[in-house]
Amino acid sequence: MSAKLTGVVVALLVAGPLAAQAKPQAKPAPKAVSPAPAAKPATAAPRDTTRADSASPRLVRETFGYEGGGRDPFLSLLKSGDIRPLLTDLKLVGIYYDGRYPARSVAILRDVTNNKVYRARTGEILGRLKVTTIRPREIVFTVQEFGFERQESLQLAKQEVTP
Repeated sequence: MSAKLTGVVVALLVAGPLAAQAKPQAKPAPKAVSPAPAAKPATAAPRDTTRADSASPRLVRETFGYEGGGRDPFLSLLKSGDIRPLLTDLKLVGIYYDGRYPARSVAILRDVTNNKVYRARTGEILGRLKVTTIRPREIVFTVQEFGFERQESLQLAKQEVTP
């Protein structure tokens, strides 16, 4: 009798760890269309039993999304990477003003630091300067700096009239 008892105890000791490794089968959710049941491969690797599923830590990451709720604090306040030409470096050389269609008017500007010539029309952007209005003797810019906008103008030099 003791041999039978020893055999039963050994069988229980061997079956205990094997039962712990076996994963309990969850019932699949009912589906409208019943496809062929997917067979689990027989050579599947055993699960790691060193930690329990309920005690495993979950990594939850905090994310940020800015969707029209104000200014994104991580964006640069400077809209354009180009800071040249500066308003102080520009000289208004001439204006070709079309009184009939003011949108066709063209202002000729020269950068005094490198003698580069700019032909500006209404709505064009030169660095941080946006051409707002062209008048017969002046050009008005909207200057964008550090999130603020201000208006500056350049005027043609007075011409001396000889008698």
